[in-house]
Formats: sequence, C-alpha cells, structure tokens
Amino acid sequence: QVQLVESGGGLVQAGGSLRLSCAASGRTFSVYDMGWFRQAPGKTREFVGAIRRTGSTEYADSVTGRFTISRDNGKETVSLQMNSLNSEDTAVYYCAAGIFVRELAGSDEYPYWGQGTQVTVSS
Repeated sequence: QVQLVESGGGLVQAGGSLRLSCAASGRTFSVYDMGWFRQAPGKTREFVGAIRRTGSTEYADSVTGRFTISRDNGKETVSLQMNSLNSEDTAVYYCAAGIFVRELAGSDEYPYWGQGTQVTVSS
C-alpha cells in the first residue's frame, strides 16, 4: 500500500505556470505507475497524464505540449509541471498510483489516490 500527498496548487494568472508535486510513502515507490487526474466543478474526473515505472509518459490531448510529468524514485515523488495555463485548467488535481497499469488513462486502474490540490487559473 502507498500513501499519496499532493502539494503545489494555488491561484495563478492565465498564461502562468505551476508545479505540482506528489509525495509517496509506504511500499517501494519505483514499482508504481503514477497518474495525474483532475476534476473541475460539475465535471467528471479526467485524465491529465501519467508516467510508468519505466519512465515513459502519456498525456491527454488537452495538455500535450504544456504539461510535463517527471518522477524521482529516490525522493519518492512525481511532479506535474504545468505551463501556459488557462481557465479550463482550473480543477482539483489528484495523483494516483497503480501497479502494472494497463490503460494509463483509466482511473479505475489506480487503487491509490491522494486527497487532491486545488489549481485555480484566473483570466
């Protein structure tokens, strides 16, 4: 089992940047595939991006070219660098962990979730 804690959310102007972090504790972090999801008010949770234990990444079309996911197995953290933010990026952002995830965009594939961190982009 792994515990996840997100940080780094806040208020940013459109066009700005934020870096979210997710700290993991518990079972060996390096075995997990890590995903980032977000949920805006009145909307369902959606996939943002993910990084496999191998380091390969996948992103939603809406964030490709603007967001970058990285991981530091030594520090047991995964980060989400968000650039060129716009109002549609406003949401609660969650990190998630799973082992041998088949479909990275599938939220059901991740049994472990953080509590979320709020990102608000002002226009």
